[in-house]
Amino acid sequence: MKNNKIFKMPFSSVYPLYLKKIERKARNKSELDAVICWLTGYDEAALVSQIEKTVDMETFFQEAPQINPNAPQIKGVICGVRVEDLQDPLMQKIRWLDKLVDDLAKGKTKTV
Repeated sequence: MKNNKIFKMPFSSVYPLYLKKIERKARNKSELDAVICWLTGYDEAALVSQIEKTVDMETFFQEAPQINPNAPQIKGVICGVRVEDLQDPLMQKIRWLDKLVDDLAKGKTKTV
């Protein structure tokens, strides 16, 4: 399955890519962490722990304390696909995060 590769990708390898993306646009790590914690319910210590444990994307979202109840309101296009139209729940969560990071990099303060 095509998505399987994304699901098994370590979150610890994706996180630096997110960070690099936002830093190019004069954003910072604390802003990125706030976005991730808002979506997933992790606190700062738990987020660091997930990165250190090198969990894959699937595990990262499975172990998330609570996906923000407003997450389904995240709308837009990532990789040519509307996030609100995705049928696979895990892929939708991954793309929600991608969309939030993308909006942070663009300087948007509100996605939802």
